[in-house]
Amino acid sequence: MKSVNKKYILLLLLGISFLSCSQKKEDIINQNPDITADNIVEEIAKQVKHYPSEKIYNLGYSNDKCYFDMYIDGVKLSKAFNKALGNTAVEINNVIFKSGKHTVSYKMYPLGKSKEYEEVFNTLVDGTTLEFDLTSYDKKNANAQDVEYTTHKAPQISQELSPGYFKDKFAGSGKTFYEGSFEINIDVPYTSHSAFEKAQDLRKVDKKELQEKLLKKYKEVWNIYQNKELDNIARLEYNTLHDLYVSTYDSKEVINKNISTMFNDIYKNSSFQMQPIEKYKLEFFADGKLAALMLDTNDNQLRGNTALWAKVNYDGGTRGFFLNRYFYIPQGETEFKVY
Repeated sequence: MKSVNKKYILLLLLGISFLSCSQKKEDIINQNPDITADNIVEEIAKQVKHYPSEKIYNLGYSNDKCYFDMYIDGVKLSKAFNKALGNTAVEINNVIFKSGKHTVSYKMYPLGKSKEYEEVFNTLVDGTTLEFDLTSYDKKNANAQDVEYTTHKAPQISQELSPGYFKDKFAGSGKTFYEGSFEINIDVPYTSHSAFEKAQDLRKVDKKELQEKLLKKYKEVWNIYQNKELDNIARLEYNTLHDLYVSTYDSKEVINKNISTMFNDIYKNSSFQMQPIEKYKLEFFADGKLAALMLDTNDNQLRGNTALWAKVNYDGGTRGFFLNRYFYIPQGETEFKVY
């Protein structure tokens, strides 16, 4: 099964018009009541501002003999870092809400079976590596060179193999889990406030009660997507799409093309089928302000995603489409909202 990454879909620039379709009456969910499938593009575009300099920050990475998850200030990056060998970069503006110091953290896991290596790696090994580099480019200056800021490498230790001969090995060799972090400084022209900025710390709630309540909300959201409740889907996705496009300074035309692709080619697709909510574990993000039921699996096509996902026939094959919604409860409230 091929996979469709949500970020990839959003960045497709296909010229598909945004069409509405007749729907049965929907019960309006408890967030963004004024947003609909017809006005979401307009409402987001109104919030986008432009500046003399419009930096886009990229966090580059290269890894070998490990899988890993990556976070900015505790918010999980949506890209799945599930290849045995990788060397690329991911834009991070969508999880940067203001200038200043931010924390990049990462969690590393054993490779297990892979097509890249005959050996099965049940632990992290001497040759495990993970490196990062932070760069930016300016959308207002296409001719300017990318700016390089900082690099970070998962710790290595020097091992003396024979007198005078040393070789580095991964500091977490032999472990089944390793985590680390480093700080970066960001300078963006905007200041925004995430929907979950003033959310409760869900880690303080009884775990069993929280998971039961969260599963109930998952089923509600599952039905919204399965039943193609397009207005409610727009309400669920508004906050994350707003943060994406405001932070990347995109034009109304780009926003319209990307959201049109997502609704027309994915959510309206007759083959779109939500998958059972199963084999999951409760995890917290952003200092406990966000929670999700993450897929508990070693399947490299699924790992690193939430239990909200679908299969859809798109772009020449059946693909996994990972919704990766996260849940929070605002201070003073009792019900989950979706990010």
